[in-house]
Amino acid sequence: MTDRPARARGSAVDTGALDVIVVGAGFSGLCIAHRLLRAGLRFVVLEQAATLGGTWRDNHYPGAACDVPSRLYSLSFAPNPDWSRAYPHQRELQAYLERVADEHGLRPHLRVDARVRAARFDPARNTWRVAVAGDDEEIEARALVLGTGFLTRPRLPDIEGLATFAGPVLHTARWRHDVPLAGRRVAVIGTGASAIQVVPAIAPEVARLTVFQRSAPWVLPKHDPAIPAWRRRAYRRWPLLERLVRGFTYARMESRAIAFTRATWLTLPYQAWARTYLRLMVRDPVLRRRLTPDYRIGCKRALPSSDYLATLCRPNVALVSDAIERVTRTSIVTTGGVEHACDVIVAATGFNAAEAGAPFPISGVDGADLDETWRDGASAYLGTTVPGFPNLYVMIGPNTGLGHNSMIYMIESQANYVMSALAAGSARRGRAPYLRADVHARYNAHIQARLRTSVWNTGGCRSWYLTRNGLNTTLWPDFTFVYRRRTRRFDAESYEWLPEDAPEATPARGD
Repeated sequence: MTDRPARARGSAVDTGALDVIVVGAGFSGLCIAHRLLRAGLRFVVLEQAATLGGTWRDNHYPGAACDVPSRLYSLSFAPNPDWSRAYPHQRELQAYLERVADEHGLRPHLRVDARVRAARFDPARNTWRVAVAGDDEEIEARALVLGTGFLTRPRLPDIEGLATFAGPVLHTARWRHDVPLAGRRVAVIGTGASAIQVVPAIAPEVARLTVFQRSAPWVLPKHDPAIPAWRRRAYRRWPLLERLVRGFTYARMESRAIAFTRATWLTLPYQAWARTYLRLMVRDPVLRRRLTPDYRIGCKRALPSSDYLATLCRPNVALVSDAIERVTRTSIVTTGGVEHACDVIVAATGFNAAEAGAPFPISGVDGADLDETWRDGASAYLGTTVPGFPNLYVMIGPNTGLGHNSMIYMIESQANYVMSALAAGSARRGRAPYLRADVHARYNAHIQARLRTSVWNTGGCRSWYLTRNGLNTTLWPDFTFVYRRRTRRFDAESYEWLPEDAPEATPARGD
């Protein structure tokens, strides 16, 4: 471990002999930072915002919560026996990540307000050089780890006249708490994961809430009870009990992978359940018909909520399923010229995910540009490494997303692979692993072949999982334990090594 930790905001980082630069301080950035610290490597974590947290720092809209059970949504090295509810809410998740950084000694290695402008591989030194906004000098390290995630760039709807709207336009990932909603007419565009949380949260206080729906989501009831104090005490006293509950929850959710990836007909019972729930919650047959999806459940993420459908039945809430034509200074206009007056517009329209590209300019061997490499759809070997970019590791990279379980499990699996790769490079006296193009091509052909028969590709919907040309660049088409097995060790035979004439040493441990 370095005795010269990265200093706080606004200061230059001591670049002396860094092993790794990590970009991003959310779940994946903190996970890999913990592993690097344990391994005694010298590193810095660069975070563009004023504090850590990633997704759970940025998404603080009313009602923001996770749709993965809290028992699974924690790092294995930092179990939390004190979750207050079955599903964690945003503030609790942010507090958890702050606590992880403090209790595991990660904060001295974190530099906030450090926006990365660009990164380039330097073949003469076999290192990565990273330029940070406001700094005159580049930071240099042997390896670069991207912990920036793929749900980071909010997507505003491309609607004529939106920029001319006279009132506030909010995106759920850039919420403004200084904008009052009480007694105002509010329009919510979108009916995805953030909409089904924010709509019930703000409906009681607004004068009129108009929800604009392009396609109806499948909604299932969310059993989210408070966790009683006696159970939390039991988890603290007997950590094995908490691990057993975590294991049971993992197995229960993992079983759903069969229906999504192998036997899609198994989604039909879930669909019948969702139809029954809709029938129970919405008595108006006209509204119910508009809320019934026309695609297979699972094609888009099924959304857990016990109050969204009921909220749409409130007298001050209206569901509009006609297409939006344009926005005026005071209204949203739908098909046929129908005007819907509003004072505030909330865009619950998600993120640029399938076509997000590189988070900033990244230049590899011979000037290879990561954004250009991913022009027709992002791809990576094991969702982690890319040909032409030695010693670059992408956390939560292409085709590592899940439709059935916790991303924390995937993050920790990737961390195993990255640490093993770094150890393999150390054993070769700092040589950089350079992914073979044929390995990358075979792997991604296999992934896309598996996805072709998945519910995400065959369920009859258009989702953020897919690019415009129908390529699924986001989801892992198998069990998560299969991914864990594939990433348990670094497969050096899948790589070439730069520079080619460097001698090898005795293999070293990765952690």
